[in-house]
Amino acid sequence: MNSNDMRQDIIETCLAMKRMGINQGTSGNVSLRQGDGFLITPSGMPYELMRPDDIVWMGFEGQLQGGKPSSEWRFHLDILRNRPEICAIVHCHSVHATALACQMREIPPFHYMVAVAGGSSIRCAPYATFGTQELSDAALLALTDRKACLLGHHGQIALGKDLRSALNLAVEVETLAQTYLAACALGEPPLLPEEEIDRVLEQIRRLGYGLSPNDLEAKGNDR
Repeated sequence: MNSNDMRQDIIETCLAMKRMGINQGTSGNVSLRQGDGFLITPSGMPYELMRPDDIVWMGFEGQLQGGKPSSEWRFHLDILRNRPEICAIVHCHSVHATALACQMREIPPFHYMVAVAGGSSIRCAPYATFGTQELSDAALLALTDRKACLLGHHGQIALGKDLRSALNLAVEVETLAQTYLAACALGEPPLLPEEEIDRVLEQIRRLGYGLSPNDLEAKGNDR
């Protein structure tokens, strides 16, 4: 995929977030690894007005090509620099995930699909002011051995090997948050034991569930 196609893919992902109802207005941001840096959405621009040239390139040493990057560039940079297996990041303010984040509540193993984020819970990072290094540090810690987390009083982050898998995970996190809130209306739901989540994680790995087409191709006959 050439640079222009990658930039267009970012724009299409942003438009899909809005169309799916997991983001509103100019909130949220998207990035995609490219070379020794990454492409990221610009600051404060409505998604429907974005053009490929508006997407900003940022190097891992902080160098810039283009306009002003998203105010959340710090956690995009830190995640991509520290997680070489990750190539795409979707950050959004989906309603139900954000509702849990505003209560500083993680998503526990009430449903087996919690495991698609990589473990037995989807953690909630402590609150920190948007755009700060403190927020990036908190997010990076919450994402240890995980592909998604909530951000306290803020929203959610989903990671992937490509934009499609990151977006799919963001939608799944929002669905899990909505289901968890509905289950809590009947009382605190019972949780699956750690050993069952381990079995689910093994099934996900074996069957390739939730993996992108590139992941599945790489797995070949291992399934």
